[in-house]
Amino acid sequence: MSISENLNRIKSTLPAGVRLVAVSKMKPEADIQEAYNAGQRIFGESHAQELKQKHEDLPKDIEWHFIGHLQTNKIKYIISYISLIHSVDSLKLLVEINKEAAKHGVVVRCLLQFHIATEETKFGLTLDEARQLLESDEFRALQNVRICGVMGIGSLTDNTEQTNREFANLKQIFDTLKTDYFAGSDEFKEISMGMSGDYQLAIAHGSTLVRVGSSIFGQRVYDDKH
Repeated sequence: MSISENLNRIKSTLPAGVRLVAVSKMKPEADIQEAYNAGQRIFGESHAQELKQKHEDLPKDIEWHFIGHLQTNKIKYIISYISLIHSVDSLKLLVEINKEAAKHGVVVRCLLQFHIATEETKFGLTLDEARQLLESDEFRALQNVRICGVMGIGSLTDNTEQTNREFANLKQIFDTLKTDYFAGSDEFKEISMGMSGDYQLAIAHGSTLVRVGSSIFGQRVYDDKH
């Protein structure tokens, strides 16, 4: 099937309130343009300099999401145009995003990334770490970032029960943070979880943003499960 056919098939399975992030990292600009021509506007990238080039070359109404591990020295390449950073996993990173955002006079929307998988290599906060971050004076002083929800990457497994547990855990974390820290914030509403193989399970657990790549564009040269 073509990219446009794949997109239409996936979008037909998404309920109202769930948005599709087409994971286009390591994909050529021609593929992104084809998806754009088919109506897709949200694309997810995980390498800042690759994203910078794509942003320069492709239509300017694309909503770019950064979904990979973000190094502090790469923030400057994306800060002026990024729509949402899914992968904030430390106060240090949030402080640096705020610093670069202030230079450009923008407020950057971010998600807190949580470690929900069994693999030790996955990045992410624990709930206790998130509480420490949100209760810190340093966080409260930040003026150019806005926390809009949570993100998590499930284990690479065919065990549906395990995936369900991990997604349920992230939903519980979201609910806890919403109640304890963001009860008055309409913007704290996003749960980014689910990919090509498990996005329907993620939706059942409350996901509002599903990150789908291979089911749209075909397999990448390598797959680090973002």
